[in-house]
Amino acid sequence: MALLAFFGVYSLMAQSNAPFVMVLGIAQDAGFPQANCQKPCCEKVWSGEMPGAKVSCIGLIDPIDSSFWLFDATPDFPEQLQMLLPYGQLNGIFLTHAHIGHYTGLMYLGREVIGADELPVYAMPRMHHFLQENGPWSQLLTLNNIALKELVANEPVFLNERLSVKPLIVPHRDEFSETVGFILSSQDASLLFIPDIDKWQVWDKDIKALVQEVDFALLDGTFFQNGEIPGRDMSEIPHPFIAESMQLLDDLPQAEKQKVHFIHFNHTNPVLQPDSEARQLVKSRGFHLTEEGMQLPLSHKK
Repeated sequence: MALLAFFGVYSLMAQSNAPFVMVLGIAQDAGFPQANCQKPCCEKVWSGEMPGAKVSCIGLIDPIDSSFWLFDATPDFPEQLQMLLPYGQLNGIFLTHAHIGHYTGLMYLGREVIGADELPVYAMPRMHHFLQENGPWSQLLTLNNIALKELVANEPVFLNERLSVKPLIVPHRDEFSETVGFILSSQDASLLFIPDIDKWQVWDKDIKALVQEVDFALLDGTFFQNGEIPGRDMSEIPHPFIAESMQLLDDLPQAEKQKVHFIHFNHTNPVLQPDSEARQLVKSRGFHLTEEGMQLPLSHKK
């Protein structure tokens, strides 16, 4: 079942033997810069003046087992997998939904590339059906490159005696599958991962309460505010704007706001620009922006 061999390189975090999450990408499905974008937001990246960003993805690492799990399989799968190879072997992939930035990286598991051997892929029922019934994903099953594991909402999957993952159904554009976020838990800490969701107000859960229940919350930060895409009706893409999320969470104690790390930034989002007012405003309000390579410990031990 193991896909990739342990390379024997450890980070300081891994040496502690505490499980942790690594941020592997921070951009919306299409990455940053986005294809065919010649606007100022992407021009500096195309010219090499500033770095781009990989598509939103995180990894859960267990140094004791020398193993890790990916949360979403993005178009940047090769580079993101390479970031985790020093920590061991890939033991599975959890999928949030069937939008292009969140599952199309599965193609690298096929016969043309890795030729994986029954790698566990965890998906909700509609996502499970989508992969079974549509090529080229169905070929991954025919050739036993992946083994689908069906998730049940609100029921944890126990990865080992230390780690579990619980899917939470969230409202989103569900053309091909349902959409989930995940709570990743160790024995004494937890992390909420919701890269895609419609407005917080249409969810049947209280995001403020959830933030207070976990140690870290990686939340949808696709757009900073309304009007970010001129000429486009942004009601068609009803993500919670970062400005809205900050207002909603602003009355939380500072220690609770510090848990929030925004992720999944559209190429137009000004927080991607190093010196933008939007970026500084998020930090001044007591919140965080995810960075590639960031490590978040699932342990209270110092």
